[in-house]
Amino acid sequence: MRVLFAGSPEIAVPALRALASSPHSVVGVLTNPEAKTGRGLRLSDTPVAEAAVELWGKTVPILTFESLKTEAREAISALEPDILVSFAYGRIFGPKFMALFPRGGINVHPSLLPRWRGSSPIQHAILARDAETGISVQLLAPEMDTGDILLSRRFELNGRETARTLSEFCAEAAAPMVVEALDAIEAGRAEPLSQRGEATYCGKIAKEDGRIDWTSASLEIDAKMRAFDPWPGSFTFFKQMRLSILEAEPADDFIPGNGAGHVTNPAPGTIIAVSAQRGIIVAAGQGFIAVRRLQLATRKAAGHRDFANGVRELVGTVLE
Repeated sequence: MRVLFAGSPEIAVPALRALASSPHSVVGVLTNPEAKTGRGLRLSDTPVAEAAVELWGKTVPILTFESLKTEAREAISALEPDILVSFAYGRIFGPKFMALFPRGGINVHPSLLPRWRGSSPIQHAILARDAETGISVQLLAPEMDTGDILLSRRFELNGRETARTLSEFCAEAAAPMVVEALDAIEAGRAEPLSQRGEATYCGKIAKEDGRIDWTSASLEIDAKMRAFDPWPGSFTFFKQMRLSILEAEPADDFIPGNGAGHVTNPAPGTIIAVSAQRGIIVAAGQGFIAVRRLQLATRKAAGHRDFANGVRELVGTVLE
């Protein structure tokens, strides 16, 4: 079949590569326009656009419309696509747009639908400390993430995943599922199933969500830090300076007094000890967090030992 692929971030790239080596023909790639990224805020193409150039050069058009109105529809119609494949494109497809595809469209969603419909399913599976998650390949429907399921794969979570590592896993696992779903549709053997169970929803994550609330329990803080890696990251304030927490884990078994100094009956956010083996131990609302890698504003990232060696009177300081 003639496929228009719609996607933007890194998670969608393995699926695009799988299509490139499949019997199906990618006739166009729809992705977001260039955006400013990095510290220098340079304009950069999306990872999907970069992959498309690597795979096909200029032989497959890359479409970067600001909206999917008349101009976009005319350009896509000229490509004569049979079906739309969407993976993290980030925009709603209206009825006029979907009318361009005789075989309709499919969407890849990294969750076990109907759980975590919305824009951040990977992060919310981690935030909720779900025991399992998965990937759903669904038919595109007018309402977001409500389409019937063509294929699904579930897998257990071990409780140490980050949004980065789970995204990488889902990206690779979803790639062959896209080709399998298209093969089934083309052969007339696809058997879509209605979504079953209670739907849950997730929205966009904001930059400020990364601020750590030390009054929360250690397991909740840990889940947020893993869910917000790599973006928006987790941060707190150390002596009125922004402090990014790059690596940490719960340390509820830590016994105060085992380290270089300690604080008794600490308020949440208090640095109670520095343990060479465990890290910088911070009191949470319930339990403790061991911080192993961190970065103070304007300074380089450092391991907990180097950081502790460079700061006076660390133990007893309260992170805000």
